[in-house]
Amino acid sequence: MISITLPDGSVREYDKGITSMQIAQSISEGLARNVLAAEVDGQVWDASRPIEQDSHVKLLTWNDALGKSTFWHSSAHLLAEALEALYPGTKFGIGPAIETGFYYDVDFGDREFSSDEFKKIEDKVIELAKTKAEYIRKPVSKADAIEYFTEKDDEYKLDLIKDLPDGAITFYTQGNFTDLCRGPHIPNTGFIKAVKLMSVAGAYWRGDETRRQLTRIYGVTFPKASELTEYLHMIEEAKKRDHRKLGKELELFAFSEKVGMGLPLWLPKGTALRERLQNFLQKAQVKAGYEQVITPHIGHKNLYVTSGHYEKYGADSFQPIKTPQEGEEFFLKPMNCPHHCEIYKTKPRSYKDLPVRLAEFGTVYRYEQSGELHGLTRVRGFTQDDAHLFCRPDQVKDEFKKVIDLVLYVFKALGFDNYTAQVSLRDPENKAKYIGTDENWALAESAIIEAAAEKGLTTVVELGEAAFYGPKLDFMVRDALGRKWQLGTIQVDYNLPERFELEYTGSDNLKHRPVMIHRAPFGSMERFIAVLIEHCAGNFPLWLSPEQFIILPISEKYEEYAKKLSDVLKDSDICGLIDFRDEKIGRKIRDAEVKKIPYMLIVGEKEAAEGMVSVRKHGQGDLGSMSIEDFKEQIIKEIKV
Repeated sequence: MISITLPDGSVREYDKGITSMQIAQSISEGLARNVLAAEVDGQVWDASRPIEQDSHVKLLTWNDALGKSTFWHSSAHLLAEALEALYPGTKFGIGPAIETGFYYDVDFGDREFSSDEFKKIEDKVIELAKTKAEYIRKPVSKADAIEYFTEKDDEYKLDLIKDLPDGAITFYTQGNFTDLCRGPHIPNTGFIKAVKLMSVAGAYWRGDETRRQLTRIYGVTFPKASELTEYLHMIEEAKKRDHRKLGKELELFAFSEKVGMGLPLWLPKGTALRERLQNFLQKAQVKAGYEQVITPHIGHKNLYVTSGHYEKYGADSFQPIKTPQEGEEFFLKPMNCPHHCEIYKTKPRSYKDLPVRLAEFGTVYRYEQSGELHGLTRVRGFTQDDAHLFCRPDQVKDEFKKVIDLVLYVFKALGFDNYTAQVSLRDPENKAKYIGTDENWALAESAIIEAAAEKGLTTVVELGEAAFYGPKLDFMVRDALGRKWQLGTIQVDYNLPERFELEYTGSDNLKHRPVMIHRAPFGSMERFIAVLIEHCAGNFPLWLSPEQFIILPISEKYEEYAKKLSDVLKDSDICGLIDFRDEKIGRKIRDAEVKKIPYMLIVGEKEAAEGMVSVRKHGQGDLGSMSIEDFKEQIIKEIKV
């Protein structure tokens, strides 16, 4: 007998050789019908694979990320079977699962291929899925694997096999298709009920531009047809919310080839939006005891050599700036933290002075590849809402918890109420990627884990996602469409204080090292604003809107009255404009709706005579007439954060 420990901590005894599917059946037939694979001692296995020793087992369904990944990888194999049936002689590269579906790289030879053929391929995939063919795993020797794909004349699989050790090679077969694959896979093709091929692109084999370009076919599948319908609706909604589209329509930001790729230009309305966000956070930081600082946009090379950023990121930075002085080099600032370390060192510090909290909206520069640039979410110049806290070891956990409170305050004010905290730890198998001692890493990691637990956060642990100098707590936020974004981050760092020889005098009158906490609730202003635009579809909270009202005079006779109203509102820091155009009022209202201006104030003969305004709210319509003072008081209440 072997002991199987389930996620709830319960332990069950089974005969050696039990499968995960049989474990599911012993719990409930309903569960078994939904099991796609299993996580056995941290590794994802086929549900049909025998378990030979005591193990921790988690049964994976469509509701688990690893279950979805297995489902989509199995779907890639089914796509390959359909392609082989429809286009004999097709050769196959790789077919992994990705965040939203899967792709397969294929070689059609001299045959032209386009998306016009998607429908017949989709039909074939569903036809094959209905056969409910099992995914059968078979270990093979390297010699047999080479022989099999030599007979198929598939140079891509042979290229993959040459890098694999003998004894670690497996084939998977479903129906009439066999592929080189380590798995795992879902039990059978019958789980796949709906498929949509999304796009087709070119991809060089193994990313090497000197090798053949293959056809990459992207697709997505679901266990229910209704889920595909919902997904396609979400895709259309995402197109409407695309921050690049809305940013242009709402006149928030622009890009210029002459300025350079990945370097956004903030237009007046976008600048107003940024400044409101910045002022909001600065106000909260002042209350929390932060001091604002400003550092240069460049730094001497030695600064980043000391911090370790040059070694880790030098290749991804812009080329050094050489001065007339021989051997002197500067870099565009890739990080703010080295500069803040030098500010800390400007005067002696006592244990009574700590914590020191330094905050900066600091612009940094990193040379991202042109193919990776994407609107505001991936740029070459961006502003971080950065802060660095220098504290005693006994203060770390409390300071960390206060930063968590600040991050959650930001999320609540902006309507991000669906989030998970990701504990990003060092990869224990590849410590060469990181700096610092095992002892300091253990202290930093335990501080994060304990602080997150004490704040009652829902957390997931990801190995290998730590920064090179310390572990992190990353906040993964889901937007209005359910998409996941990494926004706020908090990091504990014992290493930069060592590298910069930071000190404070303790109560024992001896010198001690402070601990650094890095934090950025927004992450970067650019990325945060991009996510915010798409989350609220450009309908910003009133306090954040660049234009909170627009006055629409029915004719030029009422423009003076409109100016008087505008002055009253602006005197109370309520921002807006007047539409002086010689257009009909219906057109002015429609245009204001398109621009997503929260309030429209319509003024004509009746309003001017009575000292009133007729109020319309974006997306809601007519709210009736009221005095300008009543409207002003209503807005002041609404814009309080």
